[in-house]
Amino acid sequence: MQTARRRLYGRVMKTKPASKGQSPVVWRGRDGKPVACVEKLKVLSENLEEIRQQAQDALEDAMLMGCDEAQFREVLRDLVARLDNPYRRVRRN
Repeated sequence: MQTARRRLYGRVMKTKPASKGQSPVVWRGRDGKPVACVEKLKVLSENLEEIRQQAQDALEDAMLMGCDEAQFREVLRDLVARLDNPYRRVRRN
């Protein structure tokens, strides 16, 4: 599981060994510097855990209902790809 997690996050974000209660993700700001605020890191970690648990529950439900696992995973990837960032900076000409 740890190896799969590193493969998943390692492409976008550098990883480090997780201490108890910490996310293995090294979160970076727009400037590329690591986010250092403990409260921000705690919120990000809690959010990821909630999303992971919701996705796990949905996967288990889909499997119990006889859905194809590969299709379910593709639907989750598409869902994440379509998320809207309302804070995206608007470019001015």
